[in-house]
Amino acid sequence: MEFKNFCQSCGMPLEDEKLFGTNADGSKNSEQCIYCYENGAYTQPDLTMEGMIDICVPHMVNDGMSEVEARALLNENLPKLKRWAK
Repeated sequence: MEFKNFCQSCGMPLEDEKLFGTNADGSKNSEQCIYCYENGAYTQPDLTMEGMIDICVPHMVNDGMSEVEARALLNENLPKLKRWAK
């Protein structure tokens, strides 16, 4: 299955609307996941990209990826996401 929409903070595939974060008005935000974005704000506003990688790696390892692969994938792709793009 190919996902076209990814959280613009953590990179998680957003294959289902129930994973969408929420805007300040309670509407769904299709660019952010429920773990990163709630009520129109990041759930961890002071988080660095390196901190996000540290949070994401264990989840990816639990899904069968090695830690080295997970870190490499995140280091390659997170800088391309809206939250981290410079």
